[in-house]
Amino acid sequence: MPLTLDSAGTIGYHQGAAPDPRAMAAGMRRGLSFEGMAARKVVMDDFERFDLILAADKQNLADLKAICPVQFQNKLQLVLAFTEEGIEEVPDPYYGGEQGFEYVLDLLESSCEQLLLQIQSAR
Repeated sequence: MPLTLDSAGTIGYHQGAAPDPRAMAAGMRRGLSFEGMAARKVVMDDFERFDLILAADKQNLADLKAICPVQFQNKLQLVLAFTEEGIEEVPDPYYGGEQGFEYVLDLLESSCEQLLLQIQSAR
């Protein structure tokens, strides 16, 4: 089942930068590739192009809702809405050391696995 995934921020001050080295190290330990990945800001075309737009936290969700055309508002959700962990927002890993990045990846993987199961069952 082909899927198109992308990552973008609501603020563009890291535009063009590679992911944080600590995030990349944690991801690479799990077999993730960051080849060709660079930060970019959400653009208006994203709201039409993607079926789902997932925010890490409530502030980013509010920022997305503020710029999203009305007809695409239903595409916006929190990324952890699919997990059973009982946590709504992705915690900021930057102050939790190496373990903070591992914990965030645990949460994201759990939620994304559940989302993928939902997508597969809907097809």
